Amino acid sequence: MLDQVLFTQLDSGKDISNIDLMGIGEPLDNMDNVLRFLELVNSPHGLNIGMRHISLSTCGIVPQIDALAELNLQLTLSVSLHGPNNEIRSKIMPVNKAYPIEELMQAVRRYYDATGRRIHFEYAMIDGVNDTPACAKELLRRLKGLGAHVNLIPLNHVEESPLKPSSREAVAIFQKILEDGGVTATVRRTLGGDIDASCGQLRRKYEKKHE
Repeated sequence: MLDQVLFTQLDSGKDISNIDLMGIGEPLDNMDNVLRFLELVNSPHGLNIGMRHISLSTCGIVPQIDALAELNLQLTLSVSLHGPNNEIRSKIMPVNKAYPIEELMQAVRRYYDATGRRIHFEYAMIDGVNDTPACAKELLRRLKGLGAHVNLIPLNHVEESPLKPSSREAVAIFQKILEDGGVTATVRRTLGGDIDASCGQLRRKYEKKHE
């Protein structure tokens, strides 16, 4: 992890000021190394990057969220939610079967109470699956009182998948319901979709080529 930051700085000729721990691999399943990495990049003798400039993404490993809360590191916790209830989320996120959404939200609330840090929630918008006004209203009820921010992410289309991205209209309606209810929501800008290089696309294209 540290090598990635250092090589990026060398390659770009610029100092790194923000770090997102995300992508393939669950950061909280690698807790010891992640904490050591955070110590190194945060230290004045290291890269001196403030914790508030570091975001850690998780699929929702409840015991590790609690362990992180006890450390009160002041980083931004970003939860890959993608569904407002167990029925929908379990279809999208298998981890929900181990840590149901009620347990996850309780852990997130404990994290918020311990750190006072706004929680970010990632929500991939999937046509006809999790993008209805009813889903937005249910999500709103779950997020009340958490100082939550929701990143609405138009699904990147993968050729072999039956799942399709939500329409712009559906995304706009979903966003409005959240914001009218007091939860801030932004629509993430997507890049690389025209060349199959967005999240999930490039890997699948490589795997298909080598099947």
